[in-house]
Amino acid sequence: MIDGQGASIGSTVIRRIRQTYGEKVEIWALGTNAIATGQMLKAGANRGATGESAVCHCAGQVNVIIGPISILLSNAMMGEVTGPMAQAVGGSSATKLLLPITLEPLTVVGVSAEPLPHLVEKLVKEHLSDIIWYKGQD
Repeated sequence: MIDGQGASIGSTVIRRIRQTYGEKVEIWALGTNAIATGQMLKAGANRGATGESAVCHCAGQVNVIIGPISILLSNAMMGEVTGPMAQAVGGSSATKLLLPITLEPLTVVGVSAEPLPHLVEKLVKEHLSDIIWYKGQD
């Protein structure tokens, strides 16, 4: 999970994944700042790291990247998302599950505006369930 600022999106997603899958999955919290990382760890992430180097390094090691669509935009989140971060996320071979939530001047045509809880439910039940890898799974 990648998030920034106060990690309200990341924390919400992590809590919902934990409710659904328990400890069967390993969740990495990658924050654009230390507060975001800390909040996502409190929400139930197994591991956490902060900043450009962490995001760039880990984007190539995970199976799934989850976050707001802003993680693909250089200078998003009031400048917290750097160009190398956006490039690492976009260039990663991981499946990307992006929530269409951003304060940036961006409109994704064809996407209907829904509240965060509805989007998180769709993410966990409709998209993540098909690709999630469980610890100990053969």
